[in-house]
Amino acid sequence: MIPTLLGILVINFVVVQSAPGGPVEQMIYRMQGHGGESATARFSGGGSETSDNRYGARGLPPDIIQRIEAMYGFDKPAHERFWEMLTNYVQFDFGESFYRNATVLELILEKMPVSISLGLWSTLLIYLISIPLGIHKAVRHGSRFDVISSSIIVMLYAIPGFLLAILLIVLFAGGTYFDWFPLRGLISPNFDELSLFGKIVDYFWHLALPLVAYTIGGFATLTMLTKNSFLDEINKQYVQTARAKGLDEKRVLYGHVFRNAMLIIIAGFPAAFVSLFFAGSLLIEVIFSLDGLGLLGFEAVVNRDYPVFFGTLFIFTLIGLVMKLISDLVYVLVDPRIDFQSREH
Repeated sequence: MIPTLLGILVINFVVVQSAPGGPVEQMIYRMQGHGGESATARFSGGGSETSDNRYGARGLPPDIIQRIEAMYGFDKPAHERFWEMLTNYVQFDFGESFYRNATVLELILEKMPVSISLGLWSTLLIYLISIPLGIHKAVRHGSRFDVISSSIIVMLYAIPGFLLAILLIVLFAGGTYFDWFPLRGLISPNFDELSLFGKIVDYFWHLALPLVAYTIGGFATLTMLTKNSFLDEINKQYVQTARAKGLDEKRVLYGHVFRNAMLIIIAGFPAAFVSLFFAGSLLIEVIFSLDGLGLLGFEAVVNRDYPVFFGTLFIFTLIGLVMKLISDLVYVLVDPRIDFQSREH
């Protein structure tokens, strides 16, 4: 995990640092008369139109450029900046945002509820739909239900989540037809005044359309994985033996097949949650005006807000690697026959 995390940080550090348009260049651009009288005044002690025109025509003095570089930490060599970043990250000190009056950790904690809501509920919804549907398709493999449901699943999987989100807004959020669901935010303005039941209803009322947009594309893969896993187990010898002993089909299916078939699905739950939690959330958050981690990361990249970008990258990567480790441990818990230590000999 440590070499992987370090490698990801190194690659992204090199790529981002070499990209043009960093915070130093943006500050210089503003001070040269392209949007920053206050920026010029911050370093020159003035702020008049004359000083802005002078900097725009003749360029900034070297001492001001050096002060700008020092302000953003670019007065040090790249390797020193990277080592300092790693040292701080070990202590979970991610610094402060260049453009927001808050620390990186405060920003992440502020945006976390939106992303957790989308990731957690969509993952649970996908599993609750996909597993029963996949089992039913496996039992009725080749039937009309199997063929029709597979066609519908493939069609839904082919629809991009953001396109479905726009369609849902047009149909159900006051776009053209019905005005049944809110268009923005995770809660209503009067949320604090509602009762406990009213808060729960309001919360899921706001989540309804985003969750549908998230879930439609996500359950197709898990449904087919569940079906194929059950089909593979159903055709094995121990299933035929159980049937020959006179066991009824439900006991064979849920008493013998279920545990072995669900091994890969249950063990993959942590990784599936992380993928839904961090991936594909940007467009959904933008379309439904949900201020979550996806939007925060996108704005950090666009604005070259390096502390926010690298801080979120570090946390996301660390959580992803930990979840991968948990997936391996879950394999052993679900099926004790798996022994990773024996593979070393």
